[in-house]
Amino acid sequence: MFPWNLMPFDQNTQKKFLEMKPDEIEKYVQQMMGKMLQPNMKGMLKPDEWLKQMEKNTNDPLKPSNSINADMFETHDFVFVRLPLKDEAMLKQMKLFYTSNQVIIEHIPDISDKHTLVLPATVKRKGAAAAHRDGILELRFPKIVDLQYSEIDIS
Repeated sequence: MFPWNLMPFDQNTQKKFLEMKPDEIEKYVQQMMGKMLQPNMKGMLKPDEWLKQMEKNTNDPLKPSNSINADMFETHDFVFVRLPLKDEAMLKQMKLFYTSNQVIIEHIPDISDKHTLVLPATVKRKGAAAAHRDGILELRFPKIVDLQYSEIDIS
């Protein structure tokens, strides 16, 4: 049997747990876990419901895809971002900006759209290049190779 006397529960809590039925225990555990977990992790408690929700989301063809389907990868020296473009006219209306760890793409597919992509590595402020070929816009960013580390003294 479970050693209740070692737990930080009083006598009333012990009685309540001993008198609970299995379905009440499951309900209590689900309620407590729901309070502790973040809202996007609640599907972990009941995986079958989570899978049903995922199937419903993926099988809904009427839901528009607002993503730009960018592919990102890195080599030893560069970070590459490839964007498929449906129309070459998008090149004239789009705006591209970047920071050391993000690419901001504005005005595609619609003028009011803005997409922020997080890069897999930090890149230099200068030296980025873009090329359009076969319906794909390829962005190339040179990586920062020399990361400076500073030691923190623990006293």
